[in-house]
Amino acid sequence: MAVKKTTAQQTNTTRKTAVKKSTVKKPAAAKTAAKKSTAKKSVKTVTTDKPADYRIGELDQYLFGQGTHYEIYKKMGAHFVKDGKKTGVYFAVWAPHARSVAVVGEFNGWSEDANVMKRQEPLGIYTAFVPEAQLGQLYKYCIETQTGDKLYKADPFANSAELRPGTASRIADISHLKWSDSVWMKHRAEWDFHSSPISIYEAHIGSWMRHPGREDDGFYSYREFAHAATDYIKKMGYTHIELMGISEYPFDGSWGYQVTGYYAPTSRYGTPEDFAYMINYFHKNKIGVILDWVPAHFPRDAHGLADFDGTATFEYADPKKGEHPDWGTKIFDYGKAEVKNFLIANALFWIEHYHIDGLRVDAVASMLYLDYGKEDGQWIANKYGSNENLEAIEFFKHLNSVTTGRNPGALMIAEESTAWPKVTGKPEDDGLGFSLKWNMGWMHDFTEYMKLDPYFRKGDHYGMTFALTYAYSENYILVLSHDEVVHLKCSMLNKMPGLGFEKFANLKVGYAFMMGHPGKKLLFMGQDFGQLREWSEARELDWYLLAEPEHQALQNFYRDLLHLYTHNKAMYEQDTCMEGFEWVNADDSSRSIYSFIRHSKGAKKNLLFVCNFTPIERPEYRVGVPRGKQYRLVLNCSMAEAEKPARQYIKQRNRNVMEDHIHLVTIFRHTVLLYSNFNIASQCNLRKIFIIRIIDSTNYFLNISRIRSSRVSSGRTPVVYPQIFPSLYTTNVGTISMPIYSASSFDISISIL
Repeated sequence: MAVKKTTAQQTNTTRKTAVKKSTVKKPAAAKTAAKKSTAKKSVKTVTTDKPADYRIGELDQYLFGQGTHYEIYKKMGAHFVKDGKKTGVYFAVWAPHARSVAVVGEFNGWSEDANVMKRQEPLGIYTAFVPEAQLGQLYKYCIETQTGDKLYKADPFANSAELRPGTASRIADISHLKWSDSVWMKHRAEWDFHSSPISIYEAHIGSWMRHPGREDDGFYSYREFAHAATDYIKKMGYTHIELMGISEYPFDGSWGYQVTGYYAPTSRYGTPEDFAYMINYFHKNKIGVILDWVPAHFPRDAHGLADFDGTATFEYADPKKGEHPDWGTKIFDYGKAEVKNFLIANALFWIEHYHIDGLRVDAVASMLYLDYGKEDGQWIANKYGSNENLEAIEFFKHLNSVTTGRNPGALMIAEESTAWPKVTGKPEDDGLGFSLKWNMGWMHDFTEYMKLDPYFRKGDHYGMTFALTYAYSENYILVLSHDEVVHLKCSMLNKMPGLGFEKFANLKVGYAFMMGHPGKKLLFMGQDFGQLREWSEARELDWYLLAEPEHQALQNFYRDLLHLYTHNKAMYEQDTCMEGFEWVNADDSSRSIYSFIRHSKGAKKNLLFVCNFTPIERPEYRVGVPRGKQYRLVLNCSMAEAEKPARQYIKQRNRNVMEDHIHLVTIFRHTVLLYSNFNIASQCNLRKIFIIRIIDSTNYFLNISRIRSSRVSSGRTPVVYPQIFPSLYTTNVGTISMPIYSASSFDISISIL
């Protein structure tokens, strides 16, 4: 690790030194003018990545052979250059075991003899300068193997590709991309994701929305998607978008997880310039961009990386290490320096060249375990006789150290489905170095619990609390991803038990519980408005459902939750430490009710959640509260008030409880209490006990009574049962008593303390 950290530091030092040497002192007048012109708005910049010497040199080969040439993509592939008085394209490809290589394409009539490439030792990199090559032309490498066979391969470092079903690479010049997101990039470098809200909208461009009636696929272009998705994301309140299927891939049904062009944004939606425009537009609208990235495996397609020069070039040579039997794909050789360099440089390529804010690394578990998805006899143990892939472990430490070290604020997110320790731990502490980890265990427990009929949920009560036993062992993201709404798993709405409104009520309380649980958040597209059908890459989402009141109400509810989340520090500021969460009662299994408190730093702002996952009557239900204060409504999700913005309620800090709302958040001075699926009929002033009574079992209206000593204003006498939750009385000042008589109401409560 010390060697790798030193390498990264040397790279940064070299950069800084180069900048210092090239800096020219400005006259005083120029300095004054520069100060006056300084503003918060972004400055337009142009990417200029042409190296001083475009040719592959000895230093390039040395660094590539060591696995530390982090900008090798500026030399490998196809690049427009000037060679003396001539301009043309410089091609470079790594094919160490090839007998010969030629570049063929539209510029030479696909002739195998016109542009034979020169081999450079010791790594076996082939190069050629072709003055006839032009922007936009297609090309491939004709590789003659040691057995005399000829393979036609796409360029592993190509920056653009032919639209499928074509498989050729396309000459592109991405050295002058235009950017105006300097404000965002500066903010990212200073950003602390641990104490910031992160709510991710996972999306697949090709099936998000389509143009109807067109002869082609009707895909939105990168530019069209940028504008349409930005409007939606800002309306809903997400902070980031995570994009599936960006690196070029041949088969739509793979969703982009079987990549053949690691350095090329897929041509399905436009050009590299269009892709850069989309990222820039998201940033200008304060939306972070995360890409799915697949270093775990690659397909066997003839034009791809598999057996690239006739031998196992990018993959392990032994099939027991180099193949996934279940997936039919090849596994990268993480012990080969050039392969590691290819992948690490690719991660940096997206983050540094295209300003991507984070990479979600797919199938991490399949890389860490040598026996992943394999039967006995299909895998080889490591030198210690165990199933850990030691080379993959070292690769992750190297990858994450360099990417986050060079790019403060960028996220490296692991989709890791096992209990591997220290996934988000520091490499120097023997961790893998990821920023965040998908909480796959929580996702499984949550969906299994929510699918149960409310009557049987008491038997799985601790499935919803188990995640809190390990919630702080990693930096987690709670995910309800695309994997949960495909392959006969049903959409999120159709996972819910019951019929009609019962499904919506279940999903609302589930989403609210998720929003209150420690961890960052991710939801797959369509699930925020109640998509009925499972997701398919072959069609757009069922946006027409929003014409139905129930679906519109669900979308508005989730929108309000997102705004509540981003406007209350208690819901995100201490996600990664125990001080941010406190159970009030985690053990009420017989009634399937959970209550807990979220704290901001210093417990200055707090939220009390009360979640009822059954529609059963709960007379005199009581919840401990830490203070006796005044409450008021800040969030409304009733159908009648669905169009009112959440911020209107969040900012109302000093009012009593408002009337006639189903989903509410009330405040006692520094506390918020949210009841889901309730209507409030009167205001209250809390003393010791807070009693809520349902007075209309059809519409679920409640009556909040003022309590004074042993009498209430409604004429009823409250019944106090401190023995029900004896632990509450050690730290809590008061209780909330909630008689719930309705047989069809699911309840969620949050309170700012």
